[in-house]
Amino acid sequence: MTNPVNPDRVYIFDTTLRDGEQSPGATLNVDEKLTIARQLARLGVDIIEAGFPFASPGDFEAVHKIAQQVGVEGGPTICGLARATRSDIETAGRAIAPAHSGRIHTFIATSDIHLKYKLRKSREEVLAITSEMVAYAKTFTDDVEFSPEDAGRSDPAFMYQVLEAAIAAGATTVNIPDTVGYLTPSEFGQMIKGIADHVPNIDQAVISVHGHNDLGLAVANFLEAVKNGARQLECTINGIGERAGNAALEELVMAMHVRRSYYNPFLGRPADSEEPLTNINTQEIYKTSRLVSNLTSMFVQPNKAIVGANAFAHESGIHQDGVLKNRLTYEIMDAQSIGLTDNQIVLGKHSGRNAFRTRLGELGYELADQELNRAFLKFKDMADKKKEITDWDIQAIVNDETQQAPEHFHLELVQVSCGDHSRPTATVTLRTPEGEEFTDAATGTGPVDAVYRAVNRLVDIPNELIEFSVQSVTAGIDAIGEVTIRVRHEDRVFSGHAANTDIVVASTQAYLNALNRLYVVLQGGQFIHPQKGEMTAAAAARV
Repeated sequence: MTNPVNPDRVYIFDTTLRDGEQSPGATLNVDEKLTIARQLARLGVDIIEAGFPFASPGDFEAVHKIAQQVGVEGGPTICGLARATRSDIETAGRAIAPAHSGRIHTFIATSDIHLKYKLRKSREEVLAITSEMVAYAKTFTDDVEFSPEDAGRSDPAFMYQVLEAAIAAGATTVNIPDTVGYLTPSEFGQMIKGIADHVPNIDQAVISVHGHNDLGLAVANFLEAVKNGARQLECTINGIGERAGNAALEELVMAMHVRRSYYNPFLGRPADSEEPLTNINTQEIYKTSRLVSNLTSMFVQPNKAIVGANAFAHESGIHQDGVLKNRLTYEIMDAQSIGLTDNQIVLGKHSGRNAFRTRLGELGYELADQELNRAFLKFKDMADKKKEITDWDIQAIVNDETQQAPEHFHLELVQVSCGDHSRPTATVTLRTPEGEEFTDAATGTGPVDAVYRAVNRLVDIPNELIEFSVQSVTAGIDAIGEVTIRVRHEDRVFSGHAANTDIVVASTQAYLNALNRLYVVLQGGQFIHPQKGEMTAAAAARV
């Protein structure tokens, strides 16, 4: 899909799989990326930035598979990120080649601080590189996006020159990134207006924006950019990303949905127009948020706008009374508009495999036969333990099954003994890929601590547990507990996630999930960060 010039709607460019994955501990494998990409397509995003193909063989494979399986006719444009170098661009071109609509997103820094200390290049050199590399990207696809990195701190006059050169060389989208989250809304809006007013050929490209949330202003900045001519927003599910994250897709979309009459005139529409400002299917928002949260092991804070657990909860008696009389007294949007509905009993212990598969399809999941078999066995096991099985329970089962790292260390047995007058003791048996089983035991300050100490006696990978959190999927004493942990190894963070009605079992599986991810990385060598270049495994964590 090549974006039309000056569209009368806003395009949503999702970078969850690229910038979002750069959140500490949020690394995704190929299958997990594919799962999220499929859901992003159901959500209705226009462009999926599927990764940075030159970074590693795994990233190339992920972008290539997403291009093949999600970038079909009628689906989203599949985009690959590339630095302004021939090797990056050529690799991105090969990765997106299978997509019906593919895009290369190339970038180079334009701020004086980046030119002096990172690139060590003059303005003239950067201008020449921009023209040459955009033209080279154009040999692989007609849809080329260009970004002047650190635009927010760039000299406007020089940035205008660079953007003009990029468009002249064939860029169809020019993206303006606030790379360090420095700007305020009025400044961001004025920057977009300046570009619209001073870049002579800007009418030949769509203006896009990208921004980080270091000051908590990313969403406000983007909405101000829309008022001043931006027509593509680069955002992530749940706002995940480096440091404080990116502008949150769900907040941007729902702000423009709820306040449509306010934003309509800025897009040349009548204020009372009911036509959506984006192509997003808002009823897929909550499901997408949950999926990304589970697969990245990054919980959504309860008071998070739109998708937080408290977003539609009312504690105050005055609020409760008003909502019961008329929801509009304290709610500006309906929970059902984002796909959040009451839990319903959907399946039971007598339900068969076909019924389970059908319900998964209705929830938006497509599992391979092997994954389906494992998920169904977990479902049957849960159905013997729980009286009521809800959609949320099923989602927890599937997410737990589809997000597991390669199992180098498999849990065969975990058993704990604890109480207020005994010392917590755990026995753990693990199986290696070679089929060998090892058992050890340890004591700790609590049952989970004892389990982790036992695992550490069996798996000789030094690490530091830096986060342990438990969240109930549903209400009730028999609820599934989701455990998320983060461990640090040489300053690099790895996450693990698991769900089970037994919280000790879930805790053990989550820990092994993190260790398996760590083990995979330790078998590799180099990482390449799009902004910071090549680095060793130890150095990669510091970015």
